Amino acid sequence: MDGTLCSIVPLYLGFAIAGLMLLIFCSPATASDDTVETFTIADPTGDWGFPSPYGHYPRGPGYIRMSMIFDTLIWKDQSGYVPALAESWQMDGDAYVFNLRKDVTWQDKEPFTAKDVVFTIDYIKEHPYPLVSSKLVKSAEALDDYTVKLYLNGHYAPFLEMVAGALPILPEHIYKDVDNPEEFQDDEALIGTGPYELLDYDKSQGTYLYQVYDDYYLGAPKVRQLRYVKVSNEMAAAALEKGDVDAATVPPEKIEELEEKGFEVLKGSHDGITKIMINHQKEPFSDVRFRQALYYAIDRQALVDTVLRGYGIIASPGLLAPDNDLCNPDVEEYAYDPAKTEELLEDIGYAKDGQYFTKDGQPLEIELLSTSTDERAAEMIKHQLEEAGFKVALRSVDSKTKDSLVSKWSFDLALNSHGGMGGDPEILNRLIGEGFSFNSARYTEDQDLNDLMNEQVAEMDPDQREQLVDEIQVIHAQDLPALPLYYADSFWAYDGLIDMYYTKRGIAMGTPIAQNKLSFFK
Repeated sequence: MDGTLCSIVPLYLGFAIAGLMLLIFCSPATASDDTVETFTIADPTGDWGFPSPYGHYPRGPGYIRMSMIFDTLIWKDQSGYVPALAESWQMDGDAYVFNLRKDVTWQDKEPFTAKDVVFTIDYIKEHPYPLVSSKLVKSAEALDDYTVKLYLNGHYAPFLEMVAGALPILPEHIYKDVDNPEEFQDDEALIGTGPYELLDYDKSQGTYLYQVYDDYYLGAPKVRQLRYVKVSNEMAAAALEKGDVDAATVPPEKIEELEEKGFEVLKGSHDGITKIMINHQKEPFSDVRFRQALYYAIDRQALVDTVLRGYGIIASPGLLAPDNDLCNPDVEEYAYDPAKTEELLEDIGYAKDGQYFTKDGQPLEIELLSTSTDERAAEMIKHQLEEAGFKVALRSVDSKTKDSLVSKWSFDLALNSHGGMGGDPEILNRLIGEGFSFNSARYTEDQDLNDLMNEQVAEMDPDQREQLVDEIQVIHAQDLPALPLYYADSFWAYDGLIDMYYTKRGIAMGTPIAQNKLSFFK
């Protein structure tokens, strides 16, 4: 079933499944009369960075822009793992052997070989790629020109998804002389093995234009040119109806109208979460009772009803969505209870002085960071917290500034939204431990919790792993290093020129966006 631990392909079956997928997906695509000359996708943010492996902004949309140009060893479609640069693979103890395709060229016509894979593994150890940990692979060895063996640092259950299916492979002949890959934005930085080449990128306008790479090993995509343009969520439906764009995320209230006009509409699973990041490195946020007091003061259902207009569900304190089969329902719920807030704060020395709590004569003041896209939620949370006795100042910044402040621990509270919740449960490690900085709580204070996270990614038995994931959610709900708020419903509308879909368990490491590059072949 989609998004469940049971759907995780046992690693020792990877080779057999790869062989089956090879028969289905690896025959070259042929040109047909239904070729789409240009397919235009709307995006409310626009710019997601230069689409090289080190130039894109490290969130899902930035990764997708890059993935059109650069391939990984394996990939996923709406059913599961499929071959990419590797046509088959197998597990060998704490190592994986990948049998590479022999018909792949880089977009400058240089041949792709196992040396490029070895180079990429070595390169990310010196120049960490933000979305894939360089600590997981001990070393890489080219057994011959088209066979590569990756040695791991012990058992790692989600290796196929989090490394083999997520790490973009770099061309050694180009990147071997690049010392600062983040600043490398020459044309050569965009030479990949993927189905598309970049024709134009306008950072100020937030637009991207791609054209097909005709020598792609799967054949030329059905979509000849792929274009991204900046369109607000409010204007997305109108842009679709006018024919200005072919696909867009659209507001829920527009779904029925678009369907009546012949547009295809997909509803995503609850893979995206909105939460409050907490600076638990400083007082009073370092006290778990204070974090719990904050959580009791927030009416999550009211946020869903008002901010999302009912199109969503409240978040579990254990992080995973209630409709995710891995969600543990037996965690502390923290039903809205301002009286419980006051009780907890009194335990740690606060008292109500008029409207607000004070301690040692000093008022309790908190700053909440937000962006223009979550302004409505921020205002409502501020109102709820102030009703409970917290004095809250809102500070609106752009998303990059907010992420930077969170990364540097220069904040009190910050609203944060991201996807990936429907992928491998390794996402819990990334969101709780020393993972992806501005999405992660980076919470190392609870050793039991961190031990459980280390155990769950090393556990190869699915049933045992599920028990560990249950325990992680219980402890997260107790410690609350971040405050999960809600999961919004998401809707993707398109004109049917191609068959778009949500990738099983998300693109690469779990990105819940209906823009899988394989859909442009159909």
